Amino acid sequence: MRVTVIGCSGSFPGPDSPASSYLIQAEGFSMLLDLGSGALGSLQRFQPLYEIDAICLSHLHPDHCHDMCGYWVARRYRPEGMAPRIPVYGPAITAERMALAYDLEPDPGMTEAFEFRELPTRSFETFEVGPFRVTTALMPHPVEAYAFRIEHDGAALAYSGDTGESDALVDLARGADLFLCEASFLEGPELPEDLHLTGREAGEHAARAGVGRLVLTHLQPWNDPNASLAEAKASGFSGPIELARVGAVYEL
Repeated sequence: MRVTVIGCSGSFPGPDSPASSYLIQAEGFSMLLDLGSGALGSLQRFQPLYEIDAICLSHLHPDHCHDMCGYWVARRYRPEGMAPRIPVYGPAITAERMALAYDLEPDPGMTEAFEFRELPTRSFETFEVGPFRVTTALMPHPVEAYAFRIEHDGAALAYSGDTGESDALVDLARGADLFLCEASFLEGPELPEDLHLTGREAGEHAARAGVGRLVLTHLQPWNDPNASLAEAKASGFSGPIELARVGAVYEL
């Protein structure tokens, strides 16, 4: 399983990265985890636009899904004809929200280009996407939001999506080879609950889950990423820790 960071900026694109998006590949199958603001341009550096086989959306905040609008245009109006439909897994209202984002009529909305499928609302249900075994869990966040565990040929990737502190995230990430975990906040007084994690909290979740490698992502442009990294390294997690960066590739 090959994981490529397409975008890793939190809440909005930063000077060095678009918002959240990750390319997961195995056995000739290519799947995107999220397609946030600005990610579609970055994606084209690493994968042809029409060689994506499925998309999973963790939630419907713009920094995780709004480049679906541009991707709909690319697939719907491809000069040589509409590209084949691909499945898009997301919260129940994904099709309606994507149509609204582009000011389309709900019917057909974007359904000519995408086959929208609802993620399981019960945590730790598993389904297959191409060669991948996918497990999701609901996370504490202001909207319906999911973390993902993706497994293939004995390897496991865990992705937090956006979340506050969560025992379910620890269980989902248990023993994963690679943990892409958000670290949006820096330590400080009166941080909002059930919204995002700090670098320290990301490290604590990684330590409890016993993951192999922690990669901090969803890094806010207004924060010093090295401060997030320092917080994570002081958390007690003994494995390797690094900052996500566009173009980083992990072979699992």
